[in-house]
Amino acid sequence: MPHFEISESPIDVARLRELLLGTGAGAYASFEGWVRDRNDGRAVQALTYESYRTLAEAEGAAILAEAHTRFDIQQAACVHRVGRLALGELAVWVGVSAAHRGPAFDACRWIIDEVKSRVPIWKHEHYAEGGQQWLHPSPQEDGR
Repeated sequence: MPHFEISESPIDVARLRELLLGTGAGAYASFEGWVRDRNDGRAVQALTYESYRTLAEAEGAAILAEAHTRFDIQQAACVHRVGRLALGELAVWVGVSAAHRGPAFDACRWIIDEVKSRVPIWKHEHYAEGGQQWLHPSPQEDGR
C-alpha cells in the first residue's frame, strides 16, 4: 500500500520503514533530504516549506501508485515536511522495498525526482545575511 504524507512533525524513519517490510522483500532503498547550510553560494540559516496539502498528498499518492506500475517493487512510502526547519533537519524521506536491489534503487530515485518536480511544495530559504527567497526548482535546476 503506497503511503505519502505531508507532515508538520519530524519524520519517524523507523515507523515508515516498518510499512515497507514483507516476506517478499529482499531489498530496501531509501533517500533522506536534509536542510543544508549553503545554496548557490549563500549561507542558509533555515528553510520554510509550504504546500497545498490536499493536492500535494493526492499527487504524492499518484506518484507512488505510478512507481508500482513502472518498477517491480513491493512497497513505497514518502513523507515531506512543511513548516520551518533548522539546519540538519530531515525535510523529505523516501523508502522502497522490492525483491531485488535494482528496482528498489531505481524506484527510490524516480520517486524523489517526481516528488520534487510534480508535488506542490514550495521552499522558502532564510539566509544568514538576513535575506530570503522562495524556490521551486525546475527539473533542469535541481541536480538531475
